[in-house]
Amino acid sequence: MGLKEKLHAIKEKGKGKKWLPAFEALHTFLYTPNETTHSGGHIKGADDLKRTMTMVVLALIPCLIFGMFNTGYQHFNAFGTPVEFLSMDAFWYGFLKVLPLVVVSYVVGLGIEVLFATIKGHEVEEGYFVTGMLVPLIVPVDTPLWMLAVAVAFGVVIGKEIFGGTGMNILNPALTIRAFLFFAYPTWMSGDKVWVGGAVERANEMAAGADVAAVSGETILGSLAQGKELAYSVYDMFFGFIPGSVGETSTFLILLAGIFLIFTKIASWRIMLSSVLGALVMGLMFNGVVNAGWIGEGSKFYTLMSTVYWHHLIIGGFAFGVVFMATDPVTGSQTNKGKWIYGFLIGFISILIRVFNPAYPEGVMLAILLMNVFAPTIDHYVVQGNVKGRLKRLKAKTA
Repeated sequence: MGLKEKLHAIKEKGKGKKWLPAFEALHTFLYTPNETTHSGGHIKGADDLKRTMTMVVLALIPCLIFGMFNTGYQHFNAFGTPVEFLSMDAFWYGFLKVLPLVVVSYVVGLGIEVLFATIKGHEVEEGYFVTGMLVPLIVPVDTPLWMLAVAVAFGVVIGKEIFGGTGMNILNPALTIRAFLFFAYPTWMSGDKVWVGGAVERANEMAAGADVAAVSGETILGSLAQGKELAYSVYDMFFGFIPGSVGETSTFLILLAGIFLIFTKIASWRIMLSSVLGALVMGLMFNGVVNAGWIGEGSKFYTLMSTVYWHHLIIGGFAFGVVFMATDPVTGSQTNKGKWIYGFLIGFISILIRVFNPAYPEGVMLAILLMNVFAPTIDHYVVQGNVKGRLKRLKAKTA
């Protein structure tokens, strides 16, 4: 008799059954479950929640590895000792910076999941498998680990478990964690120091009177919000050789991940395409306002408004948010027509917030969270519209 069978026998006797969900979580993570169905008609399929989550994590791995290289690359460039992007110096520095973020995210998040499963007496769900990888990729590299741990605990408990766990939450858990970090610790989530590893430490040294050179690493959106000219080429912005959150700088890799998720039928192409269309429409409207002369160069909104409309797709976290979080099947719209509306509004509102919120020139997080709330309403009216349309056709036939 195997260990799992022995534990099930103990459960039947009523002893130690509260620990069974924790063991099953570890067992299912390491091995393929051996439960099979024996009666009734069933549809055979290779995909389940575990395999779906694994595919998303696989799509995130290139962004994670690139983020490690870019973390080291941005650090050494900012500190006046430039290195090649694909050098071991860049990778090793980035690895040592990013790995603790990943470890803290998984240890805290999965620990809380196992705790709730043990208390409630149900199996541990695989939902946090993806969230645990998303969180380190959407935060600044210098985020304090204790701060990340507090945010993860908040996001898992308030954003997910309080609604009933995986499949029941109304807000994307990763973005809930990111929103908590921004509103609770805004100085660590914005500015020109948190995006380059070691820049915060250097700023503290300068404040203490040390004779060291200042280091800045503001993002493209941060500089544009301050009225500065674009300092990076389209090549750098598209491939990701720019400061930013760990995994969201390379639009190229995110695009490949999006194609992979569409090909495997895990993510909705309707949401991705409509989000891009919404962003382009809003960007074109802003460009039109500037070209018409309705807003002058003296306005604090001028630089972001005059940014070439399609540049909005390759700067900031827009691409990452659209591919990996707007397409969340739990918190997004479920109907096909609803997905078009949902995605379009995410893109439209993202650029709107990005331009008109100079204190936080990135809108995709808030836009997705807002539309998470309205997704059920969108689907409700889509379904009601279909019902009314069918009733009208039925009355026309029977008249």
